Amino acid sequence: MAQLDLKIPSLKLPDGNEIPVLAYGTGTAWFKKQPGDTDKKLVESIKTAIGMGYYHLDGAEVYNTELELGKAIKESGIAREKLFVTTKCNNTTSNIQEHFDESLKKLGLDHVELYLLHQPFDAKGDKTILQKAWAAMEQIAASGKAKSIGVSNFLQPHIEAILETAQTRPAINQIEYHPYLQHGDLIAYHKAKDIRLSAYAPQVPVTKVPEGPLTPLLDKLSRKYAVNPGEILLRWVLDQDIVAITTSSKEQRMSDMLRTVTFTLTPKELSDISEVGNSFHYRAFWTHIFDAKDRS
Repeated sequence: MAQLDLKIPSLKLPDGNEIPVLAYGTGTAWFKKQPGDTDKKLVESIKTAIGMGYYHLDGAEVYNTELELGKAIKESGIAREKLFVTTKCNNTTSNIQEHFDESLKKLGLDHVELYLLHQPFDAKGDKTILQKAWAAMEQIAASGKAKSIGVSNFLQPHIEAILETAQTRPAINQIEYHPYLQHGDLIAYHKAKDIRLSAYAPQVPVTKVPEGPLTPLLDKLSRKYAVNPGEILLRWVLDQDIVAITTSSKEQRMSDMLRTVTFTLTPKELSDISEVGNSFHYRAFWTHIFDAKDRS
């Protein structure tokens, strides 16, 4: 198999730290409902990804894959300082410090590069809960055990709530983002507040909705750039200065996705993808929280 020898570029966070723009994720297909035996296939896949240059590794306590992530990091032989490790706290209503300490224990690490509040929904609209949770995140950042802190799946009202009392604004918000879920004014709001974004499930129009209206355009652009339609979607994200999180168990696909950093879309191509994407709506995650027509 031909492997590209490419370095994934980084994006500067508002706190001055840098984050690689393409991440290898350990959720979605790797997700385990309950902790269990070590998934050896996942460990090997992470090691393969690291060996290819995916130094940004995205995990979360709720994925139940932190043990595998830690094991892969240890066995990879890559110097720790080269890696950018993200994990997430799933519960804003409990002791966040305890969740963080447990994640570090599972990972076998003394720090992570990025720690996120995974979701705001258990706060049930109570902004004081979110504010208390964010204050705990700030304490973790002050300890130096998380170099950057941020949130995930937060909408504008959730961000506004924590900004009322925050000493440090979130460095980043990780959201489901793709042409079929563009979140209205949310992206512009983050730019105005100088909060970066990362996109999970960026290839949903290919993986979940292959019959969607974007397919002809993606196929056309794939032929032009000699890549796969999924890589066009990754590039659409990257060209907006948004971090893209993706995953695969297949070595060839991991290699193929690295081609994303070898080209850029034209402004018109970006606009065309956005315009066609906005004509259709599809959400892959948190469907128990959002109405089917909700584009938030």
